[in-house]
Amino acid sequence: MRKTVVAGNWKLNNTIAESIELVTLLKRELSDVEGVEIVVCPAFTALVEVGEVLLESNIKLGAQDLFWEARGAFTGEVSGALLRDAGCAYVIIGHSERRQYFHESDEDVHKKTKAALEAGLTPIVCCGETLDERMSEKTQAVLTRQLEGAFKGFSSAEVLRCVIAYEPVWAIGTGKVATPREAEEGHLFIRGLLGKAHNSTVGSETVILYGGSVRPENAHELLRKPDVDGFLVGGASLDAEAFVQIVRASVEVKV
Repeated sequence: MRKTVVAGNWKLNNTIAESIELVTLLKRELSDVEGVEIVVCPAFTALVEVGEVLLESNIKLGAQDLFWEARGAFTGEVSGALLRDAGCAYVIIGHSERRQYFHESDEDVHKKTKAALEAGLTPIVCCGETLDERMSEKTQAVLTRQLEGAFKGFSSAEVLRCVIAYEPVWAIGTGKVATPREAEEGHLFIRGLLGKAHNSTVGSETVILYGGSVRPENAHELLRKPDVDGFLVGGASLDAEAFVQIVRASVEVKV
């Protein structure tokens, strides 16, 4: 049975003090939650302090990116081993903002995903189409290219250790959101891709999250779709009350 995951991507927000304040609230308000894997992904500068607050809690620590080399002369980069040392269990890879602003390629995503697994981290591998690609009916081609690139040469066991986040780029930070039907179609297509590339178990058991303007108001309806296993939450994860409501919606619908 697939687990339910709700991960908060804090992006380029929050000082260390602000991060501690937010995660302390989340820890208190979500301490009784069972059956949902809760993850928060603060900025690199706050990882250690947030991780210390989360010790012996039911919330896991994640990072927003990593580099594919374990060590070396790579100024400004952070390796999977360093993230593990900081207390991370998860890492987001290939977010559309990384692809757009920092020109990350499918090959970059592949190398980062491999490095995350080698470091013992759970990668949250992002994929999704732009509005132009959707309007041009290229959604399936884009998802196929991104996921085949990310998991090239991976074994079935390696893919099952990953989490996939389907994030339609046109819905990220725009206030727009894919309808539950559109989200389900995307997730179902991804499951079919994984099944063809590997086997039916990989297709049916891989955890796939939805991301893109997720809010308490639309969480229940999205979660009722059978192939939506949770969320990668952006802006709403910076609001303790909103994030708590999204997590509790996941408990109500999925657990």
